Amino acid sequence: MLKESILKFLKLDSLMTHLSGYLEARIELLKVEIKEDIARAVARTIIYVILAFVATLFIFFISIAVAYMLGEHMGVFGGFAVVAAFYALIGVILWVTRNTISEKLEQQLKGIMKQTKK
Repeated sequence: MLKESILKFLKLDSLMTHLSGYLEARIELLKVEIKEDIARAVARTIIYVILAFVATLFIFFISIAVAYMLGEHMGVFGGFAVVAAFYALIGVILWVTRNTISEKLEQQLKGIMKQTKK
């Protein structure tokens, strides 16, 4: 009772009401912004997964075509062996340079995250 009368006397009761309303509005705005960011991230992730799937299918079928083309000249086994060796070489190169690649990707992701925060 005394607290309420002091707040009314100093006209702080309306200030407290406005402040609590402001805080509630800010919290709701933050929730909406977070939901939008999550929706954007999920949409981008889905697009990248679809693109990766299509790229994988392309690489798979083009590899089979190249293997058969090489197989006409070296035998079917030889054609597929050359294509497999090519992918093994790429795998070894990626394995050897994995730390460097990881660091570069990490730096790029940090830069992207800094840009989206601004």
